[in-house]
This record gives sequence, structure tokens and C-alpha cells, in this order.
Amino acid sequence: MRTLHPEPLTAAAFAPFGDVIELAGARQMPINAGTTIRFHDLAQVDVLAEGGRTLINLFRAQPRDVPVRLSLMERHPLGSQAFLPLAEAPYLVVVAEDDHGRPGALRAFVSSGWQGVNYARNVWHHPLLALGAVRDFIVVDRGGAGVNLEECPLEEAVCVASGPFDTAR
Repeated sequence: MRTLHPEPLTAAAFAPFGDVIELAGARQMPINAGTTIRFHDLAQVDVLAEGGRTLINLFRAQPRDVPVRLSLMERHPLGSQAFLPLAEAPYLVVVAEDDHGRPGALRAFVSSGWQGVNYARNVWHHPLLALGAVRDFIVVDRGGAGVNLEECPLEEAVCVASGPFDTAR
């Protein structure tokens, strides 16, 4: 079985797959008579293909056992998909570039806790990988007509090595 060693989730490392949603480096502006700071335009939401519309969802993810075993990747050909954690707790993100219609080499990232991710349209990724405890995420997704989910089993199982992220917070 192949083993992936997760790297820290950074905007530069994740750029080929989408956006890291975080406050670091964000354009800030005071609003509401100066009582609120707006962190502006944190991700490129892309859901309008084939008449799509924006959905706001809450996903409640069950924790995964560490080391995490992967057997399936998915992608959304008609829209992006953003995950925003509702608690400061690390989670895993596994992505792959496309290799002739199948997932190519996998890369694993571990969030710093409050970071979100926005998978660009058609990016192979593993379904949500919560760690340590049940975790809630706000998910911005595409609704509407058309098939917006493609799943692909991995040819061989892959394991994500444990690390400092594997304890509940």
C-alpha cells in the first residue's frame, strides 16, 4: 500500500487545485460603521455551468481512523465546492491532478484548523476527511440540472500517514 505524508495546507501549494480560504493575505475593509472587518473575496465560487445555482449546506463529518485509508476519489465537473470548518481543528485534504480522466498522483494536505478549501471545478479530491471528532463544515456547492459528481475508485488503496494532526482538539 502506498503512503502519503501530508504537507501543510498553503495557498501556493494548493493553487493547482483551487483556493485556500483563510484570513492571511486577504483584503480587509471596515464595514457596518467600523464595527466589523470584512475579509473580502476569499474564493472563486464557480457554479453557473449548465444553469447551476449556489447551494449553502452544512456537512457533519464523522471522524476517520488514523492512519486514513483511501480507496476513492471524486470530482465535480460543473462547479467548484468549498468547505469551511466551524471549529478550529485540523482535517485532511487529498487531491490529484487529472490523468486522462482518472486521478493522477495524489497529494495530501493538513489544514491549520480554521483554513477552508475551495476545490476548483473538475479537480479530483477525496470526500471530507475529519479527524478526532465529529466536525461540522459549511459547504458552498452547485445545485441544478446536470450530473455534477464523478467517482473513481483508486487502483490500489493509499494510506495517509499519521502525524501531529491525529489528535482531537
